[in-house]
Amino acid sequence: MDRKYNSMREPAPSEHIPEHGIPAETAYQIVKDETFPQTQPRLNLATFVTTYMDDYGTRIMNEAVNINYIDETEYPRVAVMCGRCINMVANMWNTPEKGEWKTGAVGIGSSEACMLGGVAAWLRWRARRQAQGKPYDKPNLVMSTAYQVVWEKFCQLWQIEMRTVPVTREHPTLDVDSAIRMCDENTICIVPVAGVTWTGMNDDVQGLNDALEKYNAETGYDIPIHVDAASGGFILPFLDPDKKWDFRLKWVLSISTSGHKYGLVYPGLGWVVWRDKSCLPDEMSFSVNYLGANITQVGLNFSRPAAQILAQYYNFLHLGMEGYKEVHSNSMAVARYCHEAIGKMSCFENYSKKLDNPLFIWTLKPEYAEKTNWTLYDLQDKLMQSGWMVPAYTMPKDMEDMVVMRVVVRQGMSRDMADMLIGDIRNAVAELEKLEYPTPSCVASGRNGKIKGKVYTH
Repeated sequence: MDRKYNSMREPAPSEHIPEHGIPAETAYQIVKDETFPQTQPRLNLATFVTTYMDDYGTRIMNEAVNINYIDETEYPRVAVMCGRCINMVANMWNTPEKGEWKTGAVGIGSSEACMLGGVAAWLRWRARRQAQGKPYDKPNLVMSTAYQVVWEKFCQLWQIEMRTVPVTREHPTLDVDSAIRMCDENTICIVPVAGVTWTGMNDDVQGLNDALEKYNAETGYDIPIHVDAASGGFILPFLDPDKKWDFRLKWVLSISTSGHKYGLVYPGLGWVVWRDKSCLPDEMSFSVNYLGANITQVGLNFSRPAAQILAQYYNFLHLGMEGYKEVHSNSMAVARYCHEAIGKMSCFENYSKKLDNPLFIWTLKPEYAEKTNWTLYDLQDKLMQSGWMVPAYTMPKDMEDMVVMRVVVRQGMSRDMADMLIGDIRNAVAELEKLEYPTPSCVASGRNGKIKGKVYTH
């Protein structure tokens, strides 16, 4: 029998490369069939990553899928376009650096960009300590407990103590005074976040800068700021351009962002920019000549796709400042609409009154939660039945007893889609409120549910 048909009767390989191959169309169909039942990207409101690009942007990426960015000898114009993107991002963040090319680097995502910013801060601190003849074996970094996991990875991999400031109801973003109190001579930097993954809020970078100005003057220390602007880096310049959070502030020496979030490029792109060349240690630049010429690169990765870089440059050309502002304004308008609609539902409570970015979180009202038979995890499951991915999760340390849900609004989400989402949430809540017995997640939470009108105790 033809292998095309015979293979359809066999399970998909999971442990070993099969002895014999199968026709391309059959292999394609097997892969396609396995991924089709999953949540459709446009309905995935958990991810921050771009799930929509226009036809020309997608075409640019498809046509460059076989180009390796690092091979500058073969693709020199890719390197030029990458440098132009770094210039544009740096100027968007009000860099004070002069000269033709600004100091920055491309990454696979904001995680690599964060790593590079952190490594630079650590190496600068170490060099200062060595020059002063002081020990340099106990570096630390300060940020809030609402950190993205890359910072935990960074601190573990480079053996840096992570000092975290609790995020609480009273202080929903980084508490500046507490952050300053955690600093000492071994602090390599403080990391505020513009667009916190957990909440969507922005830390007060200007307030932190002002506090550091005083603290550094009093102590003689030289503690800088690295801004993790994975989401906010492409929101603030367009929707709140007068807000000072970037290189207009003295102690901001580096900023990282994600090109594949609100930079509007498909996955695989991050950017990091330093205040000027003096902020990027020389030992972070590596040169090789085995690609046909001497190539110097700053990055944790070596080979990487060029497609996302070209798509970023395409977006800058196509959209311009005006276009980016329009796209993000639309996302904010839809996010505010959803925020208001969910906040009006009797069972929910929004975490914040206003939105800093096109994303927000909410929780069950405490008094409602105590008498109901379901949790937000059950609502997540119900919404998945309609194709939506709206994540439910616990808040970080010191607030881990609070379960929240989050909606991230991205390019491509319309008011009509928002109405569909709100309708599906209302329908799901109506079904959950009919439950006569507590769900397993309700029981696991230790709350009192109700059985046929009577309080249920675990």
